[in-house]
Amino acid sequence: MIDPRLLLISPEDNCLIVCSPLAAGAEVMLEQGDATVRAPLGLGHKLARHAMPKGEKILKYGAVIGSLTQPVAAGDHIHTHNLDSDYTPTYTLEEGHTFNDR
Repeated sequence: MIDPRLLLISPEDNCLIVCSPLAAGAEVMLEQGDATVRAPLGLGHKLARHAMPKGEKILKYGAVIGSLTQPVAAGDHIHTHNLDSDYTPTYTLEEGHTFNDR
């Protein structure tokens, strides 16, 4: 059973979404046992559903959102400090136009 303060959006996801603020040191229930939250987590932040190695693809909404830059333990915060985006732009920026004040 997953802690009611956490949301699993898709069964394929390996991260959970925080639905109620969690203080550092809070215990949360995960499928494979309890985990301790190491840092305060606000609404909408992600935490690891289970331990994962560096390079693991993070799934949210059943889609890859990035790759871990370091290993994480179950219950660890997943954010820009340990996640590289796998986003590949599908557009290019054109040369900007110069604004000329009349």
